[in-house]
Amino acid sequence: MRLRTTFRYFLVAPVACLSLFISPTWANEPYRFDDATLETVHTLSSTALKSDLAYEITRSLTTEVGPRLAGTEQEARARDWAVAKLTALGFENVRVEPFDLDLWTRGESIFEEVAITAPYPQHLHATSLGGAAATPGEGLEADVVFFASFDDLLAFDDAEDALEGKLVFINDRMVAARSGEGYGWANRKRSRAWFHAEDRGAAGVLIRSVGTSSHRFAHTGMMSRPDGRTAKIPALAVSAPDADQIERIHEEGKTVRIRLETSAGWRGKAESGNVIAEVVGAEAPEEIVVIGAHLDSWDNGTGALDDGAGVGIVTAAAKLIMEHGERPRRTIRVILFGAEEVGLIGARAYAAAREADGTIARHMIGSESDFGAREVWRLNSNVADHAVSFFDAMHVQMQHLGITRGPNTGGGGPDIIPLQALGMPVARLSQNGEDYFEYHHTPNDTFDKIVPEEMAQNVAAWAMFTWFLADTDMNFRSEAINPDTIGSASP
Repeated sequence: MRLRTTFRYFLVAPVACLSLFISPTWANEPYRFDDATLETVHTLSSTALKSDLAYEITRSLTTEVGPRLAGTEQEARARDWAVAKLTALGFENVRVEPFDLDLWTRGESIFEEVAITAPYPQHLHATSLGGAAATPGEGLEADVVFFASFDDLLAFDDAEDALEGKLVFINDRMVAARSGEGYGWANRKRSRAWFHAEDRGAAGVLIRSVGTSSHRFAHTGMMSRPDGRTAKIPALAVSAPDADQIERIHEEGKTVRIRLETSAGWRGKAESGNVIAEVVGAEAPEEIVVIGAHLDSWDNGTGALDDGAGVGIVTAAAKLIMEHGERPRRTIRVILFGAEEVGLIGARAYAAAREADGTIARHMIGSESDFGAREVWRLNSNVADHAVSFFDAMHVQMQHLGITRGPNTGGGGPDIIPLQALGMPVARLSQNGEDYFEYHHTPNDTFDKIVPEEMAQNVAAWAMFTWFLADTDMNFRSEAINPDTIGSASP
């Protein structure tokens, strides 16, 4: 267990504030929740803060299944686990929606052979990036061309074929932030460096791990596939201390030479799937509120923070609503997406199926928990102007959990992106990501990093959030709801 001061909630007497007049942050008319709604959400919050259900669900997944790389037998075991767990918890309409995907694995071992051979021979800690190719059977040895940043690679004039047969090394650093906002900028090299290097004749790519840890753990993650293209060269991330070592040797004016041996590559077609379960609504079961997480993980850890915690949080929140005894107006649909890590494959499959069958209009709003298990600190929304005051009012009731009000822009989480693109409104409970990238996509993403009290605060926030969204007739879209587009209550 990591040592950290336990997050303290600003506890208030919520029931005494049931008639509180809501002051909006936008120029909307104030929205008022009725007393029955407020009593329900604060009961859910109080119950959640004392519950360890999410913690135990995450413990079960990460212990009984462990790593869950998309398309592998381990991910299939996770789907079986999820169906059994959701059924045992009493959810309705539990099912798997399968889909196919291209399978990539790193081969025989998650620990590739990587070593400096000159000027100072020594082993490095590194791991292949998702989608990378293998080295030739006998391995690969080449001189390194050092780039301080990804932008330097983009600007590099390769008129003299300076990268031909070389290993490109990119040294961008990521800076920690509560919002995690440094990730996108630092992640460009992981996603895109391979084809810029390959197109210039490079033999392979090495990058400083996209993370904030100073420990000797290399960070993996998926590379992009522009127009379906696949890499023909190896591409690996090296741990931050090993990247420092390469940088120091480069600063001495010496050429670094590195030997690689990996067996990573594409293995043909495989099957994955989305696991779905519901709490069917009492009055408008055809209207769906999506709360999601992703079931798959990378293969080098046990996927506790990414995203076993999300699985535990949204499942526990929906279960606590079930146990409350009163059904919300709308259906709560829990979606445990498959194959998120390798390109939102499950999310795209789910959205495509809803577009094809015409049921996308039933999806009233959605959100995903996919940023670890630290405390929720901000409520964001992306809804029509007339619905902003609804979220302002929701925020007032969630302040006792230490949650601030964020903007009415942005997304609902990675797996929600395809549904948002089809017009579904979204919202997000932002978690504290100050140390998320210490563990993300590394062997250090394990269950011991989760603090039970912080996870309980997440569940309290999600239970309130989900009830507010599901037990209302508020239309979060810009356009009016056409009853003819809602259809029946069937999945």
